[in-house]
Amino acid sequence: MTSQTQSSQTSHYAHGHQPSVLASHATRTAQNSCAYFLDRIEPGQRVLDLGCGPGSITLDLATLVGPEGPVVGVDFSEEAIATAQQAASERGAQSTRFMVGDLFALDLEPRSFDIVHAHQVLQHLAHPVAALKAMADFVKPGGIIAVRDADYGAMAWYPLMEGIEHWRTIYSASARALGGEPYAGRRLRAWARAAGLDVEVTQSSTWTYATPEATSWWGNSQADRVLASSFADRAAGQGLTPEQIRSIADQWRQWGRHPDAWFFLPHGEIIATPTHA
Repeated sequence: MTSQTQSSQTSHYAHGHQPSVLASHATRTAQNSCAYFLDRIEPGQRVLDLGCGPGSITLDLATLVGPEGPVVGVDFSEEAIATAQQAASERGAQSTRFMVGDLFALDLEPRSFDIVHAHQVLQHLAHPVAALKAMADFVKPGGIIAVRDADYGAMAWYPLMEGIEHWRTIYSASARALGGEPYAGRRLRAWARAAGLDVEVTQSSTWTYATPEATSWWGNSQADRVLASSFADRAAGQGLTPEQIRSIADQWRQWGRHPDAWFFLPHGEIIATPTHA
């Protein structure tokens, strides 16, 4: 039985689920976010996608396993699930189920999924080791756990801008205040081992924004999230004025327009199996 404290931590999401955040997350696909385990997917497999957000990855995975392999997307946010359900309706994804739920209290059959997946989830949890143990409960024998998380401490960009560095400092402090770990990517192997999992693969991959179209989108997307997500409230709570918050957003837009703009966002990735598998 998981403690109430562990369960409540799944709702502490530093980014929030405002439209600016969901729109950014909806650009994530199986190809750009799950390439490290796509060769493990087979038609007919059952997939559990935890922290599914607007469902873009979930629906891609559903396409890969086909209608014979039911896919379940779970998120604690009603707004995110509503967005995912709308996307499923638009894509005619009848075999995909989205549900509001808590990882530590899911009404799903144990050991019933071939793949249990979490993208950018563990970094937001106060108990990532407990979360991995909970994920293992849903993996059937022969199945896998696939996890990918960013590492804010290893992000790099050019040109250097004080406002963007300030953004990272503010976000990292607010994420840790909520119990999360923004430098999660480098810790995935350690967390999996602490959870008693057998780690098959431990590696990294990146998102890199380095074309005029990509940097413009990334800069404007981050600026929108600075102004219209939980970031603004967290920054204000750390003593920033509205003018200082707008200045950070302005620097993101300036960076996105710069002809030399380049942003490197690394992720840790693991594929693991429960000891019971």
